[in-house]
Amino acid sequence: MYRSLKKSLAATVAGLSLLTLSACSTADKASNDTVNVGILQYMEHDSLSVAREGFVAELEENGYKDGEKITIDYQNSQGDQANLQTISEQLVGKNQLVLAIATPAAQSLATASMDVPILFTAVTDPVSADLVDSFENPGGNLTGTSDQAPIDKQVELLGQAVPDAKTVGILYTTSERNSEVQVEEASKLLEKAGYTVVLKGISTTNDVQDAATSLMKDVDAVFVPTDNTVASTMTMIGELSIEYKVPVIGGSTDMVDAGGLLTYGTNYEALGRQTAKMAIKIIEGEEVSTLSVQAPETVDLHVNTEMAGKLGIDVSHLSVSN
Repeated sequence: MYRSLKKSLAATVAGLSLLTLSACSTADKASNDTVNVGILQYMEHDSLSVAREGFVAELEENGYKDGEKITIDYQNSQGDQANLQTISEQLVGKNQLVLAIATPAAQSLATASMDVPILFTAVTDPVSADLVDSFENPGGNLTGTSDQAPIDKQVELLGQAVPDAKTVGILYTTSERNSEVQVEEASKLLEKAGYTVVLKGISTTNDVQDAATSLMKDVDAVFVPTDNTVASTMTMIGELSIEYKVPVIGGSTDMVDAGGLLTYGTNYEALGRQTAKMAIKIIEGEEVSTLSVQAPETVDLHVNTEMAGKLGIDVSHLSVSN
C-alpha cells in the first residue's frame, strides 16, 4: 500500500510539474507579446509633460497603445533626488525599455543600468552630461533626442524686440548641467553682440522670486535657458516681468506661454513624438547603440502676444535669418 501511495504521489507531483511548466510557458508567451515601457519624468512642468504626451500619442498612433502591445509605467520624481534614484532602480528592474525626460532623470537611469535600453528626451547636451560618447556614436545603452535650440537666433530676436537693451540677465539653476551648457553659450553670444551680461544662479524654486526680482532691478532683459527649476516657476517670473517691465526671452515655447515674451525654441510635443519613433525602432528589434542622438526637428519662432501688449513691445516685425 505504501509503495502504491508513493507511486500515486509521484504521478501527482509530475502532473503538477507539467501543469506548472505549461502555465509558465503561457505566461512567458503573454509577457513576450507585451513590451513594458517605463517613463521617468524629472519634475512637473509644461515642457516635460508635453514631451511625454507627444511620446505616448505617437506610440499609440503607430499601434503601440498602452494596455495592448505595450504597458506604460509612468513615474514622476517631482524634482527630488532621493526619489529619482529609487524610481530609476525600480523602472530598470521591470521594464524592457525606459524613457528619461530631462537630464537629471537620464543621469539617474544611466547609473541604475548598463543593459536596459534607455531613451532620453528634453536633454540639452547629452555629451557634457556624460550620457553618450557623441551624438553620432552614443556608445552604450542610451540614446535619444536633444532639446538644444539655436541660442544665436534667440539673441538675434532679443535685439529686434528690445533694441535699446544694454544689459541682459541670465537666471539659471547652478546644479543643472543642461543649464550650465546653455549659460556658457548664451554668455558668449550676448557679449559678442555687445551686451553686458549679469548671471544669477539659484538652487531651488524657493530662490526664484528673490533672484528674479534682484536681477530685474538691474537689467533691461532676462534670458532663461531650458532649465527645469526655472521653467516650473515661469508664471511667477512672468508676473515680475510685467511689474518691472523687463521682457524675458525663454528657452522653450512652453516657458514663453507661461510668462516669457518670445523664443526661437523647441516644440516639445514634436520632440516627444520624434523620440517615440526611436522607441518603436528599438521595440521592433534595433539595437539602442546603433541609433544616433537626434537634434530637434521642429524649432519655432514663438511669441506671447499678450505679454508683448502688457510690456508695450512691438513684435510685428520679428523674423529669424537663415
